[in-house]
Amino acid sequence: MGALDGKVALVSGAGRGIGREIALKLASAGAAVVVNDLDDEPAAATVADVVAAGGRAVPCAGSVTDDGFAERFVQTALDAFGGLDIIVNNAGYTWDTVIQKMTDEQWDAMIAVHLTAPFRILRAAQPVISAAVKAARAAGEPVPCRKVVNISSISGLGGNAGQVNYAAAKAGVTGLTKTIAKEWGRYNVTANTVAFGLITTRLTNAPAGAGTITVQGHDISVGVSAQLMDAMTAQVPLGRPGTPAEAAGAVYLLCLPESDYISGQTLVCGGGYLI
Repeated sequence: MGALDGKVALVSGAGRGIGREIALKLASAGAAVVVNDLDDEPAAATVADVVAAGGRAVPCAGSVTDDGFAERFVQTALDAFGGLDIIVNNAGYTWDTVIQKMTDEQWDAMIAVHLTAPFRILRAAQPVISAAVKAARAAGEPVPCRKVVNISSISGLGGNAGQVNYAAAKAGVTGLTKTIAKEWGRYNVTANTVAFGLITTRLTNAPAGAGTITVQGHDISVGVSAQLMDAMTAQVPLGRPGTPAEAAGAVYLLCLPESDYISGQTLVCGGGYLI
């Protein structure tokens, strides 16, 4: 028996990195997972890994910022698994520069992917959750605790030079989460945020300027210089970056039944880093 047996989870941005590890972790605990990624191939690869390990998963590829995506994401869970219990809004990327060089397009892109997309997914999920709760109460059945976990960053809590767009969007996630916790408490839904610190991913692991990611037709430089990585690591009391699996563990904690009375909170997964 897994801790999440019978649960159905949406995980956005789950084809690579932290999102992939979240999907694998939830599936290993018994949840059926709808795996989203911008591209078909990474989403399918995560689904294949879940199935190979004995779990259940289906893909739902596409950009979380596209019109109609949120409704399609939620409907995929209903069509494949018949319900919805856990929502993890993880999809995102960075597009950095200092404010005087930042374009409106860079600003809008970060707000869209990190804040508007989670809002739309939660809005699309509300009728489904509300109907399920009403049906359970009408039948005299207990209402299970459902979970929302939104992903933020220490940049959203303390700011970060060169990331005014990303930091603003991630700060907004905190307000979104706290409001959902208050609005959806009547449905027995908890809503919490995990703010990641320095985690080793493809966005941080490459040397600065050594790689790019392609998002919506834009080639965006990724990577962190060795000097900056050393400086950031020196600020982490545990003395090292976190791994994607460790980041996924923080999300998993807030999906467990043991966290059913924790809501409206921000959990910093940063190795003891203080903002």
